Amino acid sequence: MVYTLYWAFAHHARLAMGLLLGASLLFYACWNPYYLILIINSSLVDFITGGIIDRSDDPVRRKRLMLASVIYNLGILGIFKYFNFFMQSFDDAVTHMELWDFFMLGELYLPGGRLTALLPVGISFFTFQSMSYTIDIYRGDLKPVKSFSHYLLFVSFFPQLVAGPIVRARDLLPQLLERPPVTREMSGRGLYLIVLGLFKKIAIADYLAINLVDRVFTTPEGYSSVESLFGVYGYALQIYCDFSGYSDIAIGSALLLGFSFPDNFRTPYQSKNLQEFWRRWHISLSSWLRDYLYISLGGNRKGNKRTYFNLLMTMVLGGLWHGAGWNFIIWGILHGGALALHRLWHEKGAQVAWYQRIKDTQMWMIASLVFTFHYVCFAWIFFRAPSFSEASRVISQIFVGGWGLVNINSHLALVLAGGFLLHSCSHNFFQKTVERFTALAPLPQAIALFISALVIKQLAVSEAVPFIYFQF
Repeated sequence: MVYTLYWAFAHHARLAMGLLLGASLLFYACWNPYYLILIINSSLVDFITGGIIDRSDDPVRRKRLMLASVIYNLGILGIFKYFNFFMQSFDDAVTHMELWDFFMLGELYLPGGRLTALLPVGISFFTFQSMSYTIDIYRGDLKPVKSFSHYLLFVSFFPQLVAGPIVRARDLLPQLLERPPVTREMSGRGLYLIVLGLFKKIAIADYLAINLVDRVFTTPEGYSSVESLFGVYGYALQIYCDFSGYSDIAIGSALLLGFSFPDNFRTPYQSKNLQEFWRRWHISLSSWLRDYLYISLGGNRKGNKRTYFNLLMTMVLGGLWHGAGWNFIIWGILHGGALALHRLWHEKGAQVAWYQRIKDTQMWMIASLVFTFHYVCFAWIFFRAPSFSEASRVISQIFVGGWGLVNINSHLALVLAGGFLLHSCSHNFFQKTVERFTALAPLPQAIALFISALVIKQLAVSEAVPFIYFQF
């Protein structure tokens, strides 16, 4: 309906933009209308701050305003995202020390249990998106927008509001102001991406979640070593198809409205090292962390030791961005530490004679790809498990659970194999497929979409599985 009305108002810029803004706010309000106050207030603060920074010639004042904006945004994010974590940690500590009654904190309990903060959906995404605006203005990379409604639409734009990709102000705001026309190629690519994203989510991610991953991570002792390992492989495929599927749907939906988002995934499990992995996985977040956090910490400009520290801290904070929990911190340490070691190896170990002889051989490339994939899978265990002890149970079962495969049926094996086969397809393959679909006349396109919808419906599981990144 939004698509139809938007193009019905195509020649009336204010009506078209007003429709998109209204639809975006309504979309968010359907989850929790009270948190509209949060997204509007956050947008208003950054909109006003960005304008003041641009008008100021005092570098000290400009920096203070930028830092105030960052602290404000991170403060809101911290309150909603980490309140429960700190309350639980404090509760565990004082309970262990038998000091709860002494501190007289009973007022923090409600009739239904402990007072908790309900996490606003998509807060991590729209907070980082809004922060990029004031930081880019401070750096001189962006001029402030004059209309608050345009800025609010940039922050709340519904295709990517709740789970990304994180679209920066300098990429989307000019498009909102210019309203580029939709070409045949854009609409064809948009429809293709939406169908592809739905297939990834419904036919692969949801099926693996219900029939393998959730079961293995809930009761790993009921599965053999091989089945537990398949459960970890399944989660690696599930989170990829779930999140890249949402990104495909978001990018495709935006294309139908005339807006282009950057790619967010590029076959990440084909990476031969962890640095390459982060250039292919959740690209909008990894590039954001690089440009606004890693570089702000000093990047690689302050010596090797500081560079290693910056890599580690960037990934630890990236882990905390996903959620408040020790499992996310461990996940961040695993990635940050490995990135630091990778850089150290290329600075020191890469000069070793034997490495120079084998580094370009096909065997070394395959070994690097296999090792990188399994290291990423190992880190995924901590990302998926609700606690360190639960992660330890899964890891332990992989080594002591035996070799049976009674829980892996032919359909499950087919979905696993098909999912990784889909992932292994090159970018050129998808590009050619898009071009062929776009070249079809409207009627064959409609028939292809109808058949695809029927196939996806038949492959759908009976239970709805929320997108993984909705929780972040």
